[in-house]
Amino acid sequence: MALFQKKIIIPVVAALFLFIGTSFKDDFFEIAKQVEIFTTLFKELNKNYVDETNPGDLMDKAIKGMLTSLDPYTVYFNEQDVVRFKINNTGEYTGIGALITRTETKLIVKEPYKNFPADKAGLKAGDEIIQIGDIMVSDFKDESSQLFKGGKNTKIDVKYIRQGKTNTTQIILDEVEIKSVPFFAKIDAKTGYIVLSHFSKKASLETKEALEQLKREGAERIILDVRDNPGGLLNEAVAICNLFVPKNEIIVTTKSKIEKHNNTYKTTREPIDTEIPLVILVNGRSASASEIVSGALQDLDRAVVIGSRSFGKGLVQRPVDLTYGTQLKVTISRYYTPSGRCIQALDYAHKDKNGMAIKTEEKNYNAFKTRKGRTVYDGGGIQPDIELDETKLSPIANALVKNDGIFNYATSYYYKNPSLGDKIPVFSDADYADFKQFLKVQKFSFDTETEIALKNTLAAAKKEKIEESITAEYQQLLLALQKSENNLLDKNQKEIKALILDELIKRYQYQEGLYQYYIKNNSEIMKAVSVLNNNTQYKSILKM
Repeated sequence: MALFQKKIIIPVVAALFLFIGTSFKDDFFEIAKQVEIFTTLFKELNKNYVDETNPGDLMDKAIKGMLTSLDPYTVYFNEQDVVRFKINNTGEYTGIGALITRTETKLIVKEPYKNFPADKAGLKAGDEIIQIGDIMVSDFKDESSQLFKGGKNTKIDVKYIRQGKTNTTQIILDEVEIKSVPFFAKIDAKTGYIVLSHFSKKASLETKEALEQLKREGAERIILDVRDNPGGLLNEAVAICNLFVPKNEIIVTTKSKIEKHNNTYKTTREPIDTEIPLVILVNGRSASASEIVSGALQDLDRAVVIGSRSFGKGLVQRPVDLTYGTQLKVTISRYYTPSGRCIQALDYAHKDKNGMAIKTEEKNYNAFKTRKGRTVYDGGGIQPDIELDETKLSPIANALVKNDGIFNYATSYYYKNPSLGDKIPVFSDADYADFKQFLKVQKFSFDTETEIALKNTLAAAKKEKIEESITAEYQQLLLALQKSENNLLDKNQKEIKALILDELIKRYQYQEGLYQYYIKNNSEIMKAVSVLNNNTQYKSILKM
């Protein structure tokens, strides 16, 4: 019998190795074949094309075009990209301490941080920087941070436009370290509040220090706010969980088709407090490491999660050095919470007819169990234990935020009301009417699908020289669309007013002022306090 088993097993194993070898050879042949086709095409194209070609530029576009078919996080860095990335991320230069965004034609100060170089130089939100040193921003196509390079005390002359007037100032560079925990305080005699804005290399240390300080001040329960936190370092997420759970707890796992990328991340230290009641606030802009923290502490029944479903960024990347100083950042695995939920929301392997990644429908969500048997679901991101509508942006509010309708109005309001100081603005119905009129005068575009389609229709009509024949109908549709948008502005007035007020408070009192306002007025924080005050409700949610 044993002999018979050996005769059967040996051919099966041999067949298995043969299959694996054949499979590898088939893959290798297909790759080699496609590389040869591409090499031949690339050579003949550069040799025969009617005009002069730039081989480097062609290859750069070809590689980046290929990667766009995968996911937005798998990207190629050419030699110049790598240099810029290192300058921006390794601390090789000091900064100006401000959030700045660039459109195709403008460099706009979105938020100067209190007492940092940009703030000391007098720059304010809404300023349009047009010249840095001797270089006009409009002529500089690379990353704008390149223009702010220099060591500590380097002086950089800046020209900017404010409310139509051109001004000049001088920024003196300094060491800029933006805190991961920009604010913490006691909300009441027993409740501590910690804002965690991103996961830098000091995130867990800062969170630990805030937690210990709040406990010394008498805090007996904690609210950890990761709303709008885009993520950061994985090890810092694990370390922050470790503040609240014991050593050797599984926090997150990564899974891949490649064995070496399958990893389990556990806590490694003794915790600070495994008993203190804990609420975590999340919203649709809480991503990556924020989702690891909220998902793990939810699965371990260690915290009540309140807010709206988080972003759903559960893809893991790693950099791979290539030849000639280039680099590939490639997605290697997915994140999974302790219960087994995949954090990733969008399936980039399957796309709709418009080329957009597919999101799992709620009817297809899978159920998982927390440590104490509570049911939680996948589907991307972390679904809160208590969902609050006020944490979800309506489409009209999202458009106003995305396209700077609220930001630009706040700039206008600030210069019309320059002396509010530390007073909280009272944003009345008359002010809201003024806001709506501002949008109308500025011809604000909400960029809804309908609005874009209508504009494209008119553009096509002009191209075909038939716009005159459809002008009346176009104007009728445009008026109907504007009426619909106006109705949505009225319907969502409360939500939009709150967003405007948030932006105004930052203009007068910086981020710190906004957090001080939140701990007394923010509805999500008030809900968290209510849950923590009701010990019976808190324990029933966590099945304690």
